[in-house]
Amino acid sequence: MTVTILSSSPEQDRHDAIELNVSSKKRSAPASRETFPDGVNPVLETSKWAQEEIDIVGISESGVASAAEYIYSQMQRESYTPRTWRTHPLHLCPAEPFSWTHPSTRACLDWIFLISSLNFSFWSELEGQPGRYSVEWREGWGSERRVVHTGYWSLVAAVDRALEEGIPITDPMFYASESGCPDSLIEHVFRRASQSVESIPLLRERIAILRENGAILCERFGGSFYGFVEAFQARYAGRGTALQLVKMVTDTFPSFRDEVTYQGRRVYLWKRAQILVAETWAGFYPPSAEEPHPLFPSGPAIHELTMFADYRVPQILHHLRILSYPPTLVKLLKSHTPLAPGSAEELSVRSASIVAVERVRQAILDLASRVGSDEAGDRVETSREDSVSSVLIDFYLWDLAKRAEGSADGVHGVDTVPMLPIHRNIDPTLAILKTGGTTRISMYWPPDEYILV
Repeated sequence: MTVTILSSSPEQDRHDAIELNVSSKKRSAPASRETFPDGVNPVLETSKWAQEEIDIVGISESGVASAAEYIYSQMQRESYTPRTWRTHPLHLCPAEPFSWTHPSTRACLDWIFLISSLNFSFWSELEGQPGRYSVEWREGWGSERRVVHTGYWSLVAAVDRALEEGIPITDPMFYASESGCPDSLIEHVFRRASQSVESIPLLRERIAILRENGAILCERFGGSFYGFVEAFQARYAGRGTALQLVKMVTDTFPSFRDEVTYQGRRVYLWKRAQILVAETWAGFYPPSAEEPHPLFPSGPAIHELTMFADYRVPQILHHLRILSYPPTLVKLLKSHTPLAPGSAEELSVRSASIVAVERVRQAILDLASRVGSDEAGDRVETSREDSVSSVLIDFYLWDLAKRAEGSADGVHGVDTVPMLPIHRNIDPTLAILKTGGTTRISMYWPPDEYILV
């Protein structure tokens, strides 16, 4: 069986990928969509090609081997599993035992969908300073301690705070309505902490995404991501995989279609689409790995997904000597120069990260295969590929990067190189600027004139 990625409609063409020509900054015609065998992730296949074709960011085999041993050991020591997702204090978790009819099931699905829809561009010119955009709220659900959240967690805290205040911000029927949920109310939801001088980046673009995604869910799926998951289950008769759900997301929601055209070929990155499915998988992961997953009863085949090519995980991959950067790229990063979406440098970082984490996954599988059966109970579960997936490795690396962010020396216990600044860019589904009828990429921050395309 083969799976063809659906051709986009005229409406969807507004969201098609871009190719950056650095000299002219003009948009090239998007490349045609390819057909891939069932179970083959276009993200991994096209990223392998892009990483080799561009040949800017390298992958160190010794770094992969060293980091794989470290990650494998640490995940065992910390008992890091898909269930770790539920331990993050800001996450909204469904009730257990699982029930399709329990209100928390729908609430959690809509929460994950909203967060994933808006999960982009949290870097700041004021990183590490009190003036950067932040949100003051509880340390987590059930905590009375109030703290200031920054970065991605500022988004999560703002959404949680709104729910506590009685604003149904995760309800697609609510945020799709400009009369029921005006822009001013959304601005209030994402209001900054008192010490911040920055507002949330790209607020207008985030509002446009909310309106569009909410309208799609209302018009086609009963006004909830719950209805979308039901449609997925019906399409595949309860036997659908995580990758099939990712493809259904990208076919349905243009803003999740993270793709670029490079040298005439379409490269699929699908960062937020894979995050959406991965967090759905983790949020509803059963208490025992032996139990069927309620959303993927025939098995999620989660190992078919890749890591999520953002800006934080590539930073830790370089720190762990998995990725190698040429001096010219190091200079750009140290100068905080934004990498234009679709440029060779930006695509090389993202595609190499995807390929590198897949190699780390393979190295961990090799390590796990050498573990004797007598030790299996003390090890990361390896009887299912779910437990050794690029998704779980990405989750761990992102958490590790956030912990290392506050350390002068970075990660301890493994060979590293000095931590470089994150690479700064704009989600390519957002980064088209119209000026005098000409489409171009803006290299400047804040991008006041960006429009959603």
